[in-house]
Amino acid sequence: MQQVLALIEQKKQEFAQVPLFNFMQDKSINPRQRLAWAPCAAHFVMNFGELNKYFLRVEPTNDPIQTLINKHTYEDDHHWLWFLEDLKNLEFDKTLQFSDALKFLWSEETQNARWLSYQLYRYTLQATPIQKIIVIEVTEATGNIMFSVAAEIGKELKAITQKPCRYFADFHLDVETGHMIGSSGIEQLLEDIQLSEAAQQEALELVENLFTVFTQFTNSLLVYAKNHKVEQLLKAV
Repeated sequence: MQQVLALIEQKKQEFAQVPLFNFMQDKSINPRQRLAWAPCAAHFVMNFGELNKYFLRVEPTNDPIQTLINKHTYEDDHHWLWFLEDLKNLEFDKTLQFSDALKFLWSEETQNARWLSYQLYRYTLQATPIQKIIVIEVTEATGNIMFSVAAEIGKELKAITQKPCRYFADFHLDVETGHMIGSSGIEQLLEDIQLSEAAQQEALELVENLFTVFTQFTNSLLVYAKNHKVEQLLKAV
């Protein structure tokens, strides 16, 4: 398992270099515009709670690793509430007819957000606890990079609007540690897991595949942010 965890760390550092994060760190751009991709991420964000409740969590269980996973799912299954709160504070919560909102969520622009959700469902449905841990570790790693950058924008926006963010903020970042559970001994437990050669190869492929879909998703967010000027949309509303 050590080789799998090492690959996750390597891919995390590569993920930190995707173009979206350069865009988000560019202070010559209005801070709200640097988060203009948020509506495009809605399908994934709103499905993340479902992933934890119905795919990662298994109760009851006698498996110690699944028990750890279950604990983690209760910490992660409600972050969408903070997302909705921030959409309102960022004034992205513009009026849409219900049918238009559905068209947007299932549009070509948001297909990578949907695809990411579907792939996470695919890789966790009937998965072993070890496979679920890999999914969680990759998700935590990518989330840690994203929210490290987004939290800085949240601080800028709070200074301008006097409205605090919770999803795009240190509040959320503190939860997204970059690992499944930061408790003492847990990382050692994961490192001590012995995988067969076949299982290790499958695990390494899973890591590669997950980072690929997360990168595709992130790249689509950048395209959306560049194609949707926040100030123009707000004036139109």
